[in-house]
Amino acid sequence: MSILNGKKVLLGVSAGIAAYKTAHLVRQFIKAGAQIQVVQTPASKEFVTPLTLSTLSKNPVHSTFYNEEDENAVWNNHVDLGLWADIMVIAPATANTLAKMTNGVCDNLLLATYLSAKCPVYFAPAMDLDMYQHPSTKDSIRKLTSFGNICIPATSGELASGLVGEGRLAEPEDIVAFIEKDIQAKLPLKGKKVLITAGPTYEAIDPVRFIGNHSSGKMGFEIAKSAANLGAEVILVSGPSHQQISHSFVNRINVVCAEDMYNACHQYYKEVDIAICAAAVADYKPAVVVDQKIKKKDASLTIELAPTKDILASLGQTKKHQLLVGFALETNNEEANAKSKIERKNLDLIVLNSLRDKGAGFATDTNKITMIDKAFNMTYFDMKSKAEVAKDILTVITQKLDA
Repeated sequence: MSILNGKKVLLGVSAGIAAYKTAHLVRQFIKAGAQIQVVQTPASKEFVTPLTLSTLSKNPVHSTFYNEEDENAVWNNHVDLGLWADIMVIAPATANTLAKMTNGVCDNLLLATYLSAKCPVYFAPAMDLDMYQHPSTKDSIRKLTSFGNICIPATSGELASGLVGEGRLAEPEDIVAFIEKDIQAKLPLKGKKVLITAGPTYEAIDPVRFIGNHSSGKMGFEIAKSAANLGAEVILVSGPSHQQISHSFVNRINVVCAEDMYNACHQYYKEVDIAICAAAVADYKPAVVVDQKIKKKDASLTIELAPTKDILASLGQTKKHQLLVGFALETNNEEANAKSKIERKNLDLIVLNSLRDKGAGFATDTNKITMIDKAFNMTYFDMKSKAEVAKDILTVITQKLDA
């Protein structure tokens, strides 16, 4: 899966002959799983038509602030476009557009959007070799990179003038690959290994029945996805769950009972940097597992329960360099119980949620959490989707790693 999957990409097209390549560039972004909108300078429409780019991007192409021929035309808000994008890419970036970007000249929708963008901006110069080597162009590129923009260098090859040299727009595949590599290199968890537990455990009574709980595994799976998207190599130890995950950075280990999960966690724990125990592990299991199905009788049935191994406490006892994060699902005395758990199990952070909060807990798509560190500093979050909660959890964790 590409790091661009799900990203919102705003492609700015300026007026150079290389604009014909943007049709293929749009297709490459779509292939990578990105959502894409296109902003053209008015002059660039002489080189590639808005119809072509709107058909490929599946979105209207923006080129003016409004359509002067249509009195009912909707204003194209450059601020909204800039805020929408996760990434802005200006390709081709002509000498004229580079100079305007450098000096804040704002005479078309593309430049207004660039000046409003809050996201990373990549620019791919394309022009004839003498223009590319001119001191003013070199100065524009230098200044733009000093502003925090990222240059995708032009390549050498045959140019529209017939000359051969540097100034050719990088090929669409190479532009996408450059951006993917640049994003990945800057991910906050790149090079980190993360162990995550998810889902319930099933403790067998007999070959048919078990003791379990209502955990769906959604929270743990969202954390795994979020960690992988931040560049981490993830080992996801999951109890029985219908949740699915498809990410090249996630290695899913399926287990059934608490004993299996305990063994899997200790197998990988020494090699990880972070462990996040989100699974709802059974506290007790049948003391004896019957080999044959227990037949129903009129008399009552008593099952003796024995405690399961405490995975989180055992990881806390053997902790060396790892940052260890636990979860606390409480129904009363929430904060006091969570703080006690931090001390008893030698945790660095705990994620607290309460079954008393409607929309939080098992089998829901939302959660409301409080994060508490080992100094008992507390961070409160509103009710959010579990995907957003996962991002919040990873944000706090990365802040702790950087502290």
